[in-house]
Amino acid sequence: MLMSKQCLLKISLLLISLAPAVVAQTARPPRAFELQALDPAFWNLIDPNAKLETMGSGFGFTEGPVWDPADFLYVSDEEKNAIYRLFPDGRNEQLIALGDPDGSTYDKRHQLIDCASVLRAIIRISKDGTYTVLADRFEGNRFNSPNDVTLGPDGSIYFTDPTLDLVAGEKQEIPFQGVYRLDAAGKVSLLTRDLQQPNGLAFSPDGRYLFIDDSKTRKIHRYAFHPNGTISDGVLFADENVEGSRAVPDGMKFDTKGNLYVTGPKGIWVWSQNGKHLGTIVLPEQPANLTWGARDYSTLFITAGHFVYTLNTQVRGFLSYPIAAQASSVRSTTK
Repeated sequence: MLMSKQCLLKISLLLISLAPAVVAQTARPPRAFELQALDPAFWNLIDPNAKLETMGSGFGFTEGPVWDPADFLYVSDEEKNAIYRLFPDGRNEQLIALGDPDGSTYDKRHQLIDCASVLRAIIRISKDGTYTVLADRFEGNRFNSPNDVTLGPDGSIYFTDPTLDLVAGEKQEIPFQGVYRLDAAGKVSLLTRDLQQPNGLAFSPDGRYLFIDDSKTRKIHRYAFHPNGTISDGVLFADENVEGSRAVPDGMKFDTKGNLYVTGPKGIWVWSQNGKHLGTIVLPEQPANLTWGARDYSTLFITAGHFVYTLNTQVRGFLSYPIAAQASSVRSTTK
């Protein structure tokens, strides 16, 4: 039986947080928030006195954070099977009931795009909570369970399709776990099938590279990105294997300076553009994903288990969709 991503991460969190001698009985207190610098450059990104804040709680398993300039955060809840709007005061409202929603992004028209695991599809969600399936097959076969998604420099949608959330009992029709491109005409193209369990993905700020992590090997790979929407020359960028930990790399985002923030053991690992581990943002709960937001896009919004956290930084986040276009779109639809 295939085990879902949320189950794997919950098991990871359980093993991390339970005392070895009494695993079945007594849990340790949550980890304390901590900033662990491995290089002085880390303090140029995160203030040593930065405070972790809880924006929302009471969720089942949070994923797919996307900030909207109308001052709220979209949050997927893989356990409660819904996508919510979460507001800065902690209030939330359900946008749509949806089986196991996962990673999300905006397209170039500021429309919400989500990986709908149970539907085995990439969908577009309107502001009234209805959805349209954009793609659910490759060469006639149903996807496994689309996991994470981002907008590419060319305006196409790029996504990973592991088996992490394939519903128990359903057939795996594609005999590999791939990474795909969905263009404006609805054509799906396979980018690579070389990774064992592709998960999070992100484009570098200069648009030259596509980064993809592999949750099976717990490594991050970098590919050259070409104007025709293909990738090549995959190389190992970083490794997040930690002895004794079952936590895996998942969601990832860049800042505008080219540093890469990736969820991993204990929290968020920060990598320089040259692949040096600058430090780790240790969190109370194991995170699954993250995004940039707030007024100047220097705040990290982090989904972690039952919670959504925020952390102010000293850098501006890079998002694959134009921020100015977002704000303009929101103003035009909320008058």
